[in-house]
Amino acid sequence: MPPLPLPAAPPSPDLLVACLCAQWCGTCRDYRPLFDQLQAEFAPARFVWIDIEDEADLVDPVEVDNFPTLLVVADGQARFFGTLTPHIDTLRRILQTQLAADGAPLADAQAQALAQRVLQALASPSR
Repeated sequence: MPPLPLPAAPPSPDLLVACLCAQWCGTCRDYRPLFDQLQAEFAPARFVWIDIEDEADLVDPVEVDNFPTLLVVADGQARFFGTLTPHIDTLRRILQTQLAADGAPLADAQAQALAQRVLQALASPSR
């Protein structure tokens, strides 16, 4: 399967939801339709699917060992980064919290750096 290109997006979306996955991961393949379903429900948010192997230059040096791993960026700052159970309600609750502006930026420097790389990649015309 060819790499999934990152969709074009404004340089600074208010809410970005990135699923870090691997093409070979059955759990990720099963999760994709649920992830896509929430994109329709949370229209103000930007959803992207990032294959950690095809987009290794974007993800490195962050190690993603478990799937699905989600990165939620609000107002340009990482607010959530971690593995989720692949249930739609779990992601829905996280997004509702972020849209209500209840989330605080993460102290994790690697998650913040990853958030900035993803935002820059989405803003790049070559992506």
